[in-house]
Amino acid sequence: LCFSKGKKEALCGRNVLNSLLVVSVTGEHLRVCPQGYTCCTSDMEDTLHLQSKVEFESLVEQTSHNMRATFVSRHKKFDEFFLELLDTSERSLNSMFTQTYGKLYIQNSEIFQDLFTELKRYYTGGNVNLEEMLNDFWSKLLERMFQLLNSQYHFTDDYLECVSKYMDQLKPFGDVPRKLKAQVTRAFIAARTFVQGLMVGREVANRVAKVNVAPACVKALTKMLYCPYCRGLPGLKPCHNYCQNVMRGCLANQADLDAEWNLFIDAMLLVADRLQGPLNIEAVIEPIDIKISEAIMTMQDNSMHVSAKVFQGCGQPKPSGIGRSARGISDVFSGRFKHFSHDERPTTTSGTSLDRLVIDIKEKLRESRRFWSKLPDDICARGLFSELDDEQCWNSHARARYFPEVVKEGLTNQINNPEVEIDITRPDTLIRQQIMALRVMTNKLKNAYNGNDIVFQDSSKSILFKTDEVVLFLNTFKACLIVLFSPSLLSQ
Repeated sequence: LCFSKGKKEALCGRNVLNSLLVVSVTGEHLRVCPQGYTCCTSDMEDTLHLQSKVEFESLVEQTSHNMRATFVSRHKKFDEFFLELLDTSERSLNSMFTQTYGKLYIQNSEIFQDLFTELKRYYTGGNVNLEEMLNDFWSKLLERMFQLLNSQYHFTDDYLECVSKYMDQLKPFGDVPRKLKAQVTRAFIAARTFVQGLMVGREVANRVAKVNVAPACVKALTKMLYCPYCRGLPGLKPCHNYCQNVMRGCLANQADLDAEWNLFIDAMLLVADRLQGPLNIEAVIEPIDIKISEAIMTMQDNSMHVSAKVFQGCGQPKPSGIGRSARGISDVFSGRFKHFSHDERPTTTSGTSLDRLVIDIKEKLRESRRFWSKLPDDICARGLFSELDDEQCWNSHARARYFPEVVKEGLTNQINNPEVEIDITRPDTLIRQQIMALRVMTNKLKNAYNGNDIVFQDSSKSILFKTDEVVLFLNTFKACLIVLFSPSLLSQ
């Protein structure tokens, strides 16, 4: 007797075994499960075969869900935080400069608006050279202020271009442009690259979690998950080591991602350290209005000296013919900038600081190290998916101990896997593409840690979507090498 009527109905209610026989028969017709007495027909075995594939895909999705959700949610949080930080800083500068300089600022506000527009364009993946953009900002500010401070003269475009050439020599804004350029460049490179890294991690994890289940894997899964039912042993879990061999065989290609994944995580942690340092983007952007105002005050204080040197080098300009501005040089920028305390500054709606975000993501990143090589073990957790008792478990044939050794992770090690027949000469193309994507992103992160930027087309999405031809070539070449040297592998 296979099952009592009530037991069979209970199992059928799970949409698994509605074709189970009540009385066992000989199993010569079975192609996967043991061919002794069985409770399954050929049709039932085919149904279980399909069910095994669906259940395995679901297992991988569920087991990787928390890690994948971390990359999705943290990418969203960081991206929103950085964009809101820029918006808040721009509003703060606009409000404070309007109060301080009034119409003078409003009439020239496009210079500052362009600054924030370009900073946002860089952050969101635009092809912006930060150093050149900041140099242009200070040159434009110098030209505009020079005209305002010498409004009794008429200046041509050529003359103003000559004025800009004296920026480095005269340092009209003091040391602020040099310091701010270094701070903004390093901070924005780190912030943009880190968010790109979260995006790449998210995309890679989502793609790898959608497993390509090979026929040999489905056969092994059916034998492990459902053949106990055909033997009249419903609910009997597989032996732990047996489960590990099946999962390591089915997830061999995913395990090969692990080495590059760990290097990627380590590089992310390095850049995360940069986000917490003195040049983090929050510390740089929040007081940018004060720093620019200090530069303006320095220019005001040095205006007589700067003007004299420029007149000497560029020539005496022609009078404008409208007389000097009603406001003298000393009071054009007489409104001194009010220093706002940190508590008075606008806060982001996320209600958090960059430090808290970084502390949180660093913990999550550390937890994701070795994720892909540990995935088979996570799925085969004792007491959950596999049996606690090594003597009272399904060993692929009966309720008994499982004796074969557990193979190591990775594709090449599956040559010795007793449960899953894997062709080690044919690595999964999708996995190899993701390895390439991680390698490129890791290199970008390491450069960002050192303050260097690597420009990709438009954004980091190119890392994921524009390497297919290169990867296919590399994979084909690698496969050829494996085929050439496979006899040596087989002899090991």
